[in-house]
Amino acid sequence: MTTHTELPAMRESLLDIAGKKIFVAEAGEGPPVLLLHGGGPGASGVSNYARNIAELAKEHRVIVPDLPGYGRSSKGIDPTDPFGHLADGIRGALDRLGLDKAHLVGNSYGGACALRLALDTPDRVDRMVLMGPGGIGTTRALPTPGLNSLLDYYTGDGPSRRKLEAFIRQYLVFNAADVPESVIDSRYRDSIDPEVVAAPPLRRPKSLRALWRMDFTRDARLSRLPVPTLVLWGAEDKVNRPSGGRMLAERLPDCDLYMVANTGHWVQFERAGLFNRLCADFLAGRR
Repeated sequence: MTTHTELPAMRESLLDIAGKKIFVAEAGEGPPVLLLHGGGPGASGVSNYARNIAELAKEHRVIVPDLPGYGRSSKGIDPTDPFGHLADGIRGALDRLGLDKAHLVGNSYGGACALRLALDTPDRVDRMVLMGPGGIGTTRALPTPGLNSLLDYYTGDGPSRRKLEAFIRQYLVFNAADVPESVIDSRYRDSIDPEVVAAPPLRRPKSLRALWRMDFTRDARLSRLPVPTLVLWGAEDKVNRPSGGRMLAERLPDCDLYMVANTGHWVQFERAGLFNRLCADFLAGRR
């Protein structure tokens, strides 16, 4: 299995969606699967899934967008409905790519995007893999220390490499030594893009309505969602509580749950071999 940063040759394009741009990179042929990245500072699609793309591309057409607000995509997110904004952008990308339906794989913010897209338009989603998705029980407890660290990155004294390294090593992963300095350097450079600093894509909700809209466990559609779903959750996740995995398993009608021991919020990075095998088997129907 691919466990290191071994990327295949990738096709790149910039899609125009209602006047906004979404960057996508692609590899492989076969059933389409979109890999949706998390919302941490400096995140982007290919960097988030660098240890997974080559393996998944053996059987699939792997499509890796930069979510709206990140990477080479247009900046700015609707703060009153961020999950809906992300889902609309990715649905627009499906339209531009000529895809009626695709598998969705989403980590954290990308998991929330995938889940919202599936709830709004379940006919567009074949199978779904969620890793520590956002929006699960978020109104039922105070934010975790990891989530607070993430949301505070652009506030106070502003972004810095020190703040980013603290977030990644203390909260994003279980074993801090697993993250190379080059990953932190790259993400820090991307996090201080002036357009991103002016309009951070992930921030605290400014209204109670927006907050409640971002908690999927309060959405009655969840218990009727027909999309087969695999949930992978790091047992030591300090950003989104692992109890969210059980919440999803209890509410979704067709959901497998895998709790990953000695793993934090970044399952696809920390346990790449396990993730690649489970994800490929699930998407191919080898449950």
